[in-house]
This record gives sequence, C-alpha cells and structure tokens, in this order.
Amino acid sequence: MQDAALRLKTLLEQLLGVPLPVRLRAWDGSEAGPPGAPALVVRNRRAVRRLLWKPGELGLARAWVAGDLTVDGDFYTALDLMSGLVWDRGEDARSLGETLRDPEARAAVRGLVMMAWPPLPPAPPREEVRRRSHLHTKRTDRRAISHHYDVGNDFYEIVLGPSMVYSCAYWPAPDATLEDAQRDKLELIARKLDLKPGGRLLDVGCGWGSMAVHAAREHDVSVVGVTLSHEQAAYARKRVADEGLTDRVEIRVQDYRDVADGPYDAISSVGMAEHVGSERYLEYARTLFALLKPGGRLLNHQIGRRPRRDESAYEVDEFIDAYVFPDGELAPIGSTVTQLERAGFEVRDVESIREHYALTLRHWVANLEAGWPLAVRLTSPGRARIWRLYMAASAVAFERNRIGVNQVLAVKTPEGGRSGMPLRAREWSERERR
Repeated sequence: MQDAALRLKTLLEQLLGVPLPVRLRAWDGSEAGPPGAPALVVRNRRAVRRLLWKPGELGLARAWVAGDLTVDGDFYTALDLMSGLVWDRGEDARSLGETLRDPEARAAVRGLVMMAWPPLPPAPPREEVRRRSHLHTKRTDRRAISHHYDVGNDFYEIVLGPSMVYSCAYWPAPDATLEDAQRDKLELIARKLDLKPGGRLLDVGCGWGSMAVHAAREHDVSVVGVTLSHEQAAYARKRVADEGLTDRVEIRVQDYRDVADGPYDAISSVGMAEHVGSERYLEYARTLFALLKPGGRLLNHQIGRRPRRDESAYEVDEFIDAYVFPDGELAPIGSTVTQLERAGFEVRDVESIREHYALTLRHWVANLEAGWPLAVRLTSPGRARIWRLYMAASAVAFERNRIGVNQVLAVKTPEGGRSGMPLRAREWSERERR
C-alpha cells in the first residue's frame, strides 16, 4: 500500500506537536497534507535518515543539497510556510531533549527510525564546510572568503547580472531593472559619502569592483579597493582597465587590517562587515576610524538580525555557516552603532532598506533559475541548490522582518565638533528629488 507520505506526516506532526503546513510526497508516490499547498518531496528514505541524525535546519539543508528533498510548487510559499517550523520557533521553543521527554514524541522517533531503515548516518554533502572556528584570524578569514567568493566569476555573472554588485540594490520602484537599482545604490553611497573630485576612497570588501569603478568614473575620486578573493580581484582589475581607470583605481588582495596608506577622505564597507565577527568588530571599527582623515565619512552597509533577550545564547545559522558564509555572524543594528561609536565615530544616519533586499534576492533567484543548466555545469548540482535555497530563504526572511539591512553613515568628527554634515538630514535624498 502506498502510504509512506501519510505515515511520515503523522509521525512528524507527533514529534513537532503542530500540523505540517505543506504537503508531503514520499518516495512511493503517496501524498498527504493540506490540499493545494506546495509539496515537500521526500525522494528517498535517506532524507529521513538525515533528519534523524541532524534534526532541524541542518538535516533539512543536507537533504536539500544532496537532492534527497525537493519542492513541487511555489518555492517562496513553501519556504514561508516552513519558516514557522524551522526558523521562527522563537527563543521559547523546546529543545530536542525537552521534546523527547514526551512519550508520544519518543514513539514518533521510533516510527521514523523504522521508516528510515537501515538508520545509518549518511555522509554530509561534499559542499559542506566542516570547520567552524569563528576566530576570525587573517588566515581563517581568507579561507572563509575563498569558500564563498571563489565559486567562479562566471557563476556570479549568472546570478548578479551585468552590474556584478553582490549587495542590496536600492529600488526606485518594484518594476525597475536590477541594473538600475544597483546603479542607484552605488550613487546613494557616493552621495552619502559626499565624494568630491580629487578625494580618496577606500572600498573595504570591494567585490568585483563596481563601487570603485562608479566612484572613480562618476565622481573623479581615487579609489583603493581591497578584497581577500583572488578571483574577485582579477575580475575587478580587468573592469578597471576596460574603463580606462587604472590611474585612479587600485585593486588589492589585502586584509583591511593591513591597509596602511591612510588617511582617506571616505570609506565604503558594503556587505563586508558580516564577515568580521562580534569578537573582532571593535577592532574593525577602530581600524577604519584610524584610516580616515578628520571629518572623513564611513558608510557601513550591513545585514542585521533581531536582538535576543539573551545575547550570550546567540548561535550562527547552521545552514549558512556550513554551506554559505563560514564564520559569518549577524548583529543587531543597536550593537553595530554602539561599536562604531565606541571606536570614536559619530553616527549621523541610519537607513533601513530591508524591503529592498527582498526585491534584490528575488531577482537573483530568477537569474539563477533562468541560467540553471549553465550554473550547474560551472559549479555542481549541490552548489546550485545551495544558492537557490540560500537566496530564496533570505528573501523570505527579509520580507518577514527576521533580518534587515542598514546603511550607517558615521563621521570621524574632529575635536572641535564640526562634522561637515549638512544642517538638514538626508540631503542626498533631497538632491535626488530635485
């Protein structure tokens, strides 16, 4: 009898204590669950074994990356429905140990073991990073950055499109193009930093050189861009040469802690501070403060998470840490502002652009899906699945306000107190309206 889906659904609901919000389709072709809902397709018993050996997010992620789990139906709807079970349980959710004190939950686990037979631990997918140091030394940071950014420039061209900007775009309207929205983001940063001809800009975590090229070409400044990715640096240097900007833009493979040729008039750090880590964040802020001239500005563009009642209990996201950003950490915006001010900065403006990142990610997912066969050939089926899940789940997380992204404008205000900021806040936005 084809009943694996119903049995699996019953056992999972006994274990979780709540109804499953999605349909289940099992390896025997059976289905069970809410009519019309997206289906979580459990392709084999190995998927159940993965969940038994690593209950929760990491087990689901391993099954997804390995191809043991897929989704039939709208991917975003499925992730939104599943988020209540996987990501949004909250700080008061019971631990696995507490759950298994319930006799009904223990019985459900025994039933899952029988379904998964033989219950041997499957090997993790080869794309998984097993090292988790979170020390953020220069060596470990280089390895973490290489894991994420040295996937291949051709792959990133598929996902990011012609702009090659790997951070939240700034949308004038939801129906704008990704390229226009990314150009507007670069220009917004340039205006916030008040870039002027002849000035010096340090772009920390310069990626593929988009900010450096924009600043030099549109605002006639000299730019030093630093990255730890050799592939990014090679791509960025070619862009600089193609634009005829080699006299104004230098791209270095260099840790920001090793930059020693300040002072700079301005520093942009866009999507880089998430790699710094809480233990090193004050060092990061003090390093950038020292590299600025008095009156210089820092634009820190950074993803943030919601604060916890007990910050000491915060742990990094298992899927992101194992497959996407090894050693990456998110902090609440309040912690970021506090650390910048502890380093000596005067924080003058904080702009949340959370909804903009959700739009950006949906465009990246669409790009990946449109170029799927090539993306798989350039990397691997598992790597392509990682990126689809990571970006789509992140889009849902931004839409649900689980995470946000903020641009923090800070000034190295001189002792006399003259910040050089306009009397009216958001002058850059007023300039845009004129």
